[in-house]
Amino acid sequence: MRERKICITEYNKPLIENRADPYVFRAPDGTYYFMGSVPEYDRLAIRHAATIQGLRDAEEKTVWTKHESGPQSLHIWAPEIHYLDGKWFIYYAASEVNNKWKLRPYILECTGDDPMEDPWEEGGMIQPADGDKFSFRDFSLDATIFQHKGEKYYVWAEKVNKGKKISNLYIARMESPYKLATEQVLLTTPDYDWERVNFWVNEGPAFLKHDGRIFLTYSASSTGACYCMGMLSIDENEDLLDPRAWKKERYPVLATDPEKGIFGPGHNSFVKGEDGVTDYCIYHARQYEKIIGNSLYDINRHAMLMKVNYNEYGFPVFRYQPMK
Repeated sequence: MRERKICITEYNKPLIENRADPYVFRAPDGTYYFMGSVPEYDRLAIRHAATIQGLRDAEEKTVWTKHESGPQSLHIWAPEIHYLDGKWFIYYAASEVNNKWKLRPYILECTGDDPMEDPWEEGGMIQPADGDKFSFRDFSLDATIFQHKGEKYYVWAEKVNKGKKISNLYIARMESPYKLATEQVLLTTPDYDWERVNFWVNEGPAFLKHDGRIFLTYSASSTGACYCMGMLSIDENEDLLDPRAWKKERYPVLATDPEKGIFGPGHNSFVKGEDGVTDYCIYHARQYEKIIGNSLYDINRHAMLMKVNYNEYGFPVFRYQPMK
């Protein structure tokens, strides 16, 4: 059996252990909610705290558990909590015990104003726009929502349903929290070598807005040490549904750093700090390179935190920092 060498440094102390695909949301009242994929992939759980750091020790509450059979009975992945149109929603992906790769996007709606205490109701699958014959027809996951100039946008990863199963990122404008208003637009495909290690993958999108530009980070390649983050950007006044208006960075913006003990960083989210100004990136990574067994079921992807800095051109700079 291969030996697993764990490297503990001042840079890789987790914010929250054993939570992949981390998502932190700052509520209208300034408090924070956290969700992530649990190692068992069997439930949706939320944490709530007054500060980002407070999420580390916050009590976690399960608000939904997978079905025993049929749709939503396996692989409950990458949940995000959002506040849209005055209501709370959770977006997540799920598959079936009899077809484990039949991932599709689903939604829950909170019946009250308190996501931690009020019941959640299933809203079924996210619906494509009328006439859209392509969206959600194959492996679909990692949806995120972004609001801009009064409109809601939905970005997700989906594999093409013909030929080699390549995971691309798509964007659409939303009609409602439950349904898309426009047909899918292809944003990015795994074009470069660092996006094609073991699998050809673009997934895990996350939005960041700063100084007149919108940035979209995403994750690439398989879920081991080769996992990394790429980035797209667009002027905030451009049409977000025009793929030619987006610029894709040639190289990863965040990748494995063995000296700092960070392996396979990716599937991040962004959130404002308590001052309402500072941007933070929450991402998952491991503290070792060698994985025993299937990397997808290795439980030690931890949620980690970094402050986002910006260069002279207003672009984000992702630099590992000592963790508190």
